[in-house]
Amino acid sequence: MTVQELPGAAAYRPAPPPAWKPLTDPAPLLPDPEPYRVLGTDAVADADPELLLRLYAELVRGRRYNAQATALTKQGRLAVYPSSTGQEACEIAAALVLEERDWLFPSYRDTLAAVARGLDPVEALTLLRGDRHTGYDPRAHRIAPLCTPLATQLPHAVGLAHAARLKGDDVVALAMVGDGGTSEGDFHEALNFAAVWRAPVVFLVQNNGFAISVPLAKQTAAPSLAHKAVGYGMPGRLVDGNDAPAVHQVLGEAVARARRGDGPTLVEAVTYRMDAHTNADDATRYRVESEVEAWREHDPIRILERELTGRGLLGDEGIEEAREAADRMAAALRERMNADPVLNPMDLFAHVYEEQTAQLREQAARLRVELDAEQDQHGDEDVEERR
Repeated sequence: MTVQELPGAAAYRPAPPPAWKPLTDPAPLLPDPEPYRVLGTDAVADADPELLLRLYAELVRGRRYNAQATALTKQGRLAVYPSSTGQEACEIAAALVLEERDWLFPSYRDTLAAVARGLDPVEALTLLRGDRHTGYDPRAHRIAPLCTPLATQLPHAVGLAHAARLKGDDVVALAMVGDGGTSEGDFHEALNFAAVWRAPVVFLVQNNGFAISVPLAKQTAAPSLAHKAVGYGMPGRLVDGNDAPAVHQVLGEAVARARRGDGPTLVEAVTYRMDAHTNADDATRYRVESEVEAWREHDPIRILERELTGRGLLGDEGIEEAREAADRMAAALRERMNADPVLNPMDLFAHVYEEQTAQLREQAARLRVELDAEQDQHGDEDVEERR
């Protein structure tokens, strides 16, 4: 006999306590059915021509940066490089919407966003070269370390944003993550804390279709990744991730909302990863070339260039100028990356803890003995070359 079959059970139907009622109206939090676009719509008439031209120049430079970094891996100058070719509109927009006092929390694929924010291109690649833990001072640039573990940078962004608000600092944190990162627990914990604390943080999900070889349909059954925001009590925005002015506008509105004290926003930018996951990946195992070619027709540089030339804002001379500037950047990057850095193995123990643990001190002492012995055997110059 079940509980409902017990005598008098039908009459016992208590009303839920008031706490069950929604804390917020879910309707305003829902994303639009289709990704927001500017290019090719009436909204483009309101776009700032100077912003469009700047976005174009940065996109061209970003594409060249990706190509050069990929070539450096083939030359053995980089251990690995996760290209963002095809996703440049997301990267550039994320960098340009932030004020100098704000913080960027990138993933391992977001080197281009860091460079567009002003980070030295060589310093942005130092981690991927295997030389140092980070390669730059996060505080000096307001850019958190490039994060290789999936989504662990998101709770960090929330913590920094919440702490800034408690201190009265006018700071917004923008955290970037791929669609694969939304399957990690850190993603959900970060969104929950951010919404409860109304932290001034913006989450940008670059949905490029694949978590390495896993397509989005095998990760989630949600209508979109932007819909996940509603469950945590924040707005979800859906935007065409290849439409640079659209991404810039949506992120700009989210940053302004966070700065006003209205809490976090989750933005899903629908884009596509043109290159393989990294130089170690064979993308032909899980996708066909016709799919890639279809996305090339919606290339972020191509569709913006078409708009600018159609409106008479960009001509052949401007296109060539942007390409030449990008080539000069790539040449300088190539020259500097071809120089072998002088590294000190003892740096392995620096910047791990504020105060070294006993185990680290023991390991450092052991390495120092080995280095001194090698120096006695081979001489200073030979040891320096080995380093």
